[in-house]
Amino acid sequence: MASSFVPIAGGIGGAVLLLGVICFVCFRAYRSRKNSNKNSDSASSDPSAVVSVEMKREASFGPSRLFRMEELEKATNHFDENNLIGCGSFGLVFKGLLCDGTVVAIKRRLGIPKQEFTEEVAHLSRVQHRNLVSLLGYCQDSGYSMLVFEYLPNGSMRNHLYDTGRESATKLEFKQRLSIAIGTAKGLSHLHGQRPSIIHGNFKTANVLVDEDFIAKVADAGILKLLEKIDDAGPSGLSSVNAFRDPEINQIGILCETSDVYSFGVFLIELITGRDASHIDEFGSNQSVLDWVEKELSSEDLVDHRLMGSFTGEVMKDLIKIALRCMSFPGRYRPTMETVVLDLERLLEREIMHTTGMGEGTSTVTLGSQLFTN
Repeated sequence: MASSFVPIAGGIGGAVLLLGVICFVCFRAYRSRKNSNKNSDSASSDPSAVVSVEMKREASFGPSRLFRMEELEKATNHFDENNLIGCGSFGLVFKGLLCDGTVVAIKRRLGIPKQEFTEEVAHLSRVQHRNLVSLLGYCQDSGYSMLVFEYLPNGSMRNHLYDTGRESATKLEFKQRLSIAIGTAKGLSHLHGQRPSIIHGNFKTANVLVDEDFIAKVADAGILKLLEKIDDAGPSGLSSVNAFRDPEINQIGILCETSDVYSFGVFLIELITGRDASHIDEFGSNQSVLDWVEKELSSEDLVDHRLMGSFTGEVMKDLIKIALRCMSFPGRYRPTMETVVLDLERLLEREIMHTTGMGEGTSTVTLGSQLFTN
């Protein structure tokens, strides 16, 4: 009996020893994971090391890349005037070539480093869409705040419609303008679909850029809010006289989605007329806009003469109606940008069908007396 008990006791002792080893290993693993989690939550005893690792990760993989000043200076030949391509609400805009061959647009303004700037850029850079100009990264150094965007080779729609000092080298047919309007509407619709919604606040034709295939992309989305956070003196570069600004803002005092819809309506008017809306004094109330459109239609001077022969009258009439709905007063009667996208897509389908069947468009448009009848 005693002889059989010895191996049993030895077996039990071995099992207990093995169990103890397993518990020790598990305890060490648990402690290791706990310490790791503290580091990831910035609870490490050496937070600077954690921040350093995090900055390296952000700089390499996004969502917003932290560019070094030396890198941007090299890309622009030390911000040479020959690389200056414009001036917008954020400041001067330079064309740059990064070391990896990427062509970028760099927007620069004076400003001391602020955490709010970094946080807002990180947020905006995560908003990606085919019809939005991508924000690639930022830099805060040497007394400047800089934003780095993708570069669009064909520039702004403003340059293709008017104010170029010469005739545009690219003829924009009616169907092409409709496609650009659809892409632009999709970009704004995507902004409004974010939670919380992103209001552009400074939408205008100059902020509609086109790539090498004339795909429209909305630029400067969220820049107005960014400027409000970092500029104690208020945003600069925003004209007090702005035909794209919703007159209702003066009454309600805040920007909202309907404000962008109004601005998009003005953009449609510019696509239709080929003219700078800032020269149209009647933009300010619903009735004055209606009177102006009716007057221009009656004189057959509303539609851009470069479009003659490239559109059908019925589709043009419906496009004008969409523009006017976007500019309705009060703002609650305006359609959403999502609805505008659907309406414009249906117009383009009709235009393609009609012009394919007819072989060409017509140069006539319904007069104002007929336009506002149901």
